[in-house]
Amino acid sequence: MTSSGKQIKAVWAGPRAAVESAAALMNEALDPAPYAVGVRAAVEGDDEGGWLLEAYLADKNAAFAVERSMGAMTQAWATLSAPTLEDIPEQDWVATSLEGLGVVEAGRFVLYGVHDADNVAPSSGQIPIRIDANQAFGTGHHPTTKGCLELLDRFQGLAPQSILDLGCGSGVLTIAAAKLWGRRALGVDVDPTSVTIARENARLNGVQDAVAIVEGDGFENDTVRAAAPFDFVFANILAGPLVGLAKDMAARVRPFGRIMLAGMMADQEEGVRDAYERLGFRTINRLADDAWPILLLVREER
Repeated sequence: MTSSGKQIKAVWAGPRAAVESAAALMNEALDPAPYAVGVRAAVEGDDEGGWLLEAYLADKNAAFAVERSMGAMTQAWATLSAPTLEDIPEQDWVATSLEGLGVVEAGRFVLYGVHDADNVAPSSGQIPIRIDANQAFGTGHHPTTKGCLELLDRFQGLAPQSILDLGCGSGVLTIAAAKLWGRRALGVDVDPTSVTIARENARLNGVQDAVAIVEGDGFENDTVRAAAPFDFVFANILAGPLVGLAKDMAARVRPFGRIMLAGMMADQEEGVRDAYERLGFRTINRLADDAWPILLLVREER
């Protein structure tokens, strides 16, 4: 992504846990279009104060917007220093940041970008997925996406017939489901850029005929409504929207259907789980993570 004005690099310093949490949340939750050109966390010095969070932003006003947004989303942000700002030459920081991400292995899934295509040689039984994220969320490197793939790899039972990926981003989970189960998978995202890139990623993985990506606000989309009820739903979003979707999930998931919930932080897990269990879902598996747990629930027949 490029900007019409001069870009800047903003650097925050703080304890390791706070920097990692803030970097992950920034990647997951901030819409890149207004300001977030790219982000990465780097370590220098000791764990108590030597971690740096570097964000490449459209301009100086974007730094203030990031400060406000992140401060409202996580208490960890308050432990970071005020940012230092540096003017930088305008360039495609998304492409630059992707070059250093490397290959991700999550169970049988092997995720890679175009820059690693020559280095990927999946073994028998592995499922390769090429994801060129560009301006959409989801390269597979975020703990929630990687965790969803690891939990998906553990799935036992018959392949679901109807699959939905809510907030599909760059299409990682939609593509993974289509490849794993050989079923048609539907992805929906409110961001038109994500929809375009997810469709392209489906084409790159040869599953464009098995994957449908539509633009819309979750269950409010007409295509999603028409495809319900679902046997399996991914929802890798944020805690607030997950809780808000609980009633729609109960109405549009078949009895004994499964849902995978991610994007909540550890201190939000209980509230999300309770919202679903009150509506007839039962937790049947969990991927433990100190910051980003993943839940698999089944809708029990009532």
